[in-house]
Amino acid sequence: MKRYVAALAVLLWLPAISVAQKLSAPGHLALYAVQGDFDTVKEDIVLAITNRGLVIDHTSHIGDMLARTGKDLGATKKVYGKAESLQFCSATVSRRTMEADPANIVFCPYIIVLYTLPDDPRKVYVGYRHPQPVGSEASKASLKAVEELLDEIVKEALNIAK
Repeated sequence: MKRYVAALAVLLWLPAISVAQKLSAPGHLALYAVQGDFDTVKEDIVLAITNRGLVIDHTSHIGDMLARTGKDLGATKKVYGKAESLQFCSATVSRRTMEADPANIVFCPYIIVLYTLPDDPRKVYVGYRHPQPVGSEASKASLKAVEELLDEIVKEALNIAK
């Protein structure tokens, strides 16, 4: 009897598991989607960032800004359900990147976005810009490290196996 109860519990729990998927996206963008609650996904991203000792120095409330300014512009289309970006940096990774080429300052801070669309508030999109591998070999290697950091954070937050 205990096995049947345990099996039933697992079967009832399975639909609650959300599997994130990497989406086809333009070359400048890594984009994932997961079924879930926006605030929960955001919390998971925040934890994945802060657990590495990194500090989120700014959160942009992009969806709110577009809704607020749309009225002033006469725009009626609702672009997002919710949309935010989380801005942060890694002193270690950023230093290596900028030591390789001071112009690499343009890649800092790092930004991860998350958003929902108005017609599907339970599908949360999470993405980041691919740092373009440019410059010397040292620069390319350091920018690859930036990409790896961003990808690790997103995959951890969305429970995607590495």
